Amino acid sequence: MYERIFKRCIDCIAAAGTLLLLSPLLLVVAAAIRLEDKGPALFRQRRVGRDGRGFTLFKFRSMPVATPDVPSTAAGALKVTRIGRWIRRMNVDELPQLINVLRGEMSLIGPRPALPAQAALLELRRGAGILRARPGLTGLAQVNAYDGMPETEKVRWEGEYISSITFFGDVRIVLATLAYLTRPPPVY
Repeated sequence: MYERIFKRCIDCIAAAGTLLLLSPLLLVVAAAIRLEDKGPALFRQRRVGRDGRGFTLFKFRSMPVATPDVPSTAAGALKVTRIGRWIRRMNVDELPQLINVLRGEMSLIGPRPALPAQAALLELRRGAGILRARPGLTGLAQVNAYDGMPETEKVRWEGEYISSITFFGDVRIVLATLAYLTRPPPVY
């Protein structure tokens, strides 16, 4: 019952409320991106969603205009703008995905949406039944050290999540995500 009805209601209420609450910040970030590097403030990228259907994911643009479209594992070698470094460090670049949540393409909690080019990951997800879930802004794999994690490990965490989606499980993931987001930035 939670997964089929209440989860979507919670997604819509939380996404709309967060967008409304953070709208001044979102406008300032969009203006800063446009001032630093002429071009759109939003970056659009094709991703694979529920049941393997494609959709356009929104993020704040953190790289110069005309940067090639690559998976996040290869993005480290690409140039990032000054404002882009800040919005990535603060994870503000992900906030426009709340629009994807409102449109029903994503959920707040679920597996991160893959790029169509990530064929091996998509095949593992298809085999494990993970593509039947709506992708999310954050998820069990993300709060368990997603970056650099082997694809088989991501799929294991994602499979664990979709096999037992509960309200309290989602609350634990939200709290773990908030703990991650509010940690002090690394000192180099």
